[in-house]
Amino acid sequence: MDEQPSGSRMNYAEALAWIYGLQTRGIKLGLDRVRAFVDALGWSSGQIQFLHVTGTNGKGSVCAMLDSICRTAGIRTGLFTSPHLVTFRERILLNGEMASKDDIARELTRIRFVCESRRIHATFFEITTALAFEFFRRLEMDVVVLETGLGGRLDATNIIRPKVSVITSIGMDHMQYLGSSLREIATEKAGIIKPGVPVVTGPLPEEAAAAVASVARERGAPLIVVSAPESTVPVTLKGPHQRLNAAIALRALEAAGIIVPSEYLAEGLRRVNWPGRFQDTGKGFILDGAHNPDATARLVETWREIHGTSRTVVILGTVRDKDSAGICASLAAIAENFVVVPVPGPRGTPAEELLKIAEAWRPSRLCLSLDEAIATTPRGDVPTLITGSLFLMGQALVSLGLAEGEPEISAQ
Repeated sequence: MDEQPSGSRMNYAEALAWIYGLQTRGIKLGLDRVRAFVDALGWSSGQIQFLHVTGTNGKGSVCAMLDSICRTAGIRTGLFTSPHLVTFRERILLNGEMASKDDIARELTRIRFVCESRRIHATFFEITTALAFEFFRRLEMDVVVLETGLGGRLDATNIIRPKVSVITSIGMDHMQYLGSSLREIATEKAGIIKPGVPVVTGPLPEEAAAAVASVARERGAPLIVVSAPESTVPVTLKGPHQRLNAAIALRALEAAGIIVPSEYLAEGLRRVNWPGRFQDTGKGFILDGAHNPDATARLVETWREIHGTSRTVVILGTVRDKDSAGICASLAAIAENFVVVPVPGPRGTPAEELLKIAEAWRPSRLCLSLDEAIATTPRGDVPTLITGSLFLMGQALVSLGLAEGEPEISAQ
């Protein structure tokens, strides 16, 4: 790899400013840039076993479960997910730990020099993916759990050959990139299926299931459909959908040929830590990053499983490219009223616009910040729910004193 000139090293704040600045290039699906980029970096997957996970909802939770189980069993594991909640460093975990700010700055300095010297106009997500690959290669990880960003076929993560491909769910989301029907979206996500590599899916809508089965058949990939939730071991993450995610994770490990003794499977599912997914803060608030109608429907299921018919105050913020009306319609089943807040970052739905949508379903009021909403919402017998976007979760964790520092706000 090209060596950067001496004395040009960025610190963490400078490195973060540089990579965030690339978000103005938007999202550009395709593999040519990232392939050229990792070639320039001299990257090779070596002996890494990849577990590649996509899906409309649930992919992050399945990734967290796979990572936790492998680490519990003593396997050296890397985890790549997005977006982060509080700090960019959450996106790349190395045996459960974030890379240091200094290490992130050093690697991004090297990557920036390659970009500029080779005139490679990579996007934010492509560079973040390459950064993760560099850490995994240098630390010689045994297993890497890799979550796609958008879709699958043209996602930057799709340059590897995994031990198993996983499609957790298919729903109507990111239509501007993936297509306007379940069949089109499923076909894009099924692009992670590789010839001869097993593919594990959750229960999919009929149209989506047919599209995935067609791609698997064309590529000679054994197809395994998981339809029953895990019932033999306890699952720490709350809700029926998380028990299904656990079953998908366990079947994926088996399909990948990664043998883990049963006691480690149970312990790994007990230890899994995935903030912002029906997270009871112990401070009178539940945090859940559900951000589309399918996800909020699962959130409502979980709420009723734990809190029965009780209603709650829902503090809500969404982003502009999501179905805010569908989210409000779903959450109305458990909402006593809505408290509308802006989501940090450029993608947030204007609070006045969201207020009008929410008022169609339940009495609603607007707060100018999440801090104001938390401070002015009376505590009741049941927790207050903060939801609508993963981008809101980091602010909530900081506001409630559960995370340090200020959120490193990102648009992607």
